[in-house]
Amino acid sequence: MATDAVTRSQHLRRGILLEYLTIGWNLIEGIVAVASGTISGSIALIGFGIDSFIETSSGAILLWRLRAEHRGQNAERVERKALKLVGVSFMLLAVYVAFDSIKALIEKEVPERSIVGIGIAVASLIAMPWLAHAKTEAAGNLNSAALRADSRQTSLCAYLSVILLGGLVLNALLGWWWADPIAALCMLPVIVKEGREAIRGETCSTCR
Repeated sequence: MATDAVTRSQHLRRGILLEYLTIGWNLIEGIVAVASGTISGSIALIGFGIDSFIETSSGAILLWRLRAEHRGQNAERVERKALKLVGVSFMLLAVYVAFDSIKALIEKEVPERSIVGIGIAVASLIAMPWLAHAKTEAAGNLNSAALRADSRQTSLCAYLSVILLGGLVLNALLGWWWADPIAALCMLPVIVKEGREAIRGETCSTCR
């Protein structure tokens, strides 16, 4: 039992470290994306920055949950609250994606060329899949549905990076300004599904 407690404590510390990385990365990513989007007039980049700030809030929720258990608080009670809050952040992400994509289609907003924007999208494509995989592994070790939901949101951040990069490249090369919002709308069912499951308090029977 003592060995199990030590092992769980190690997993908790790793999970806490991953959430600090999530918060730090998304804060930098959000600031850079919003700033470069504002300078270049790119709605897609500004939207991507807003998503990064939503991801930051999700990371903060999980950091609160993991640190609470590490301090000896009731893990099950905190887990349920964290899971529902992550679910709410999924729904906020869905609202943003729907609004921004429909607005872009109606107003025919063309993604602007931005070297900084392309760079941040590529960097996110490198960092986010690794971070999502590490969180999924940590969720299995801790049997945490909240951390698993957060790992899915990190994966969605990587998908949004693909959409952002694809929209910028297709528009630059082929003039397909509509590629970005259409691809984003295709992601809505996945985002909403994840959010509903988290809000309902789905257990982590599949974490491992």
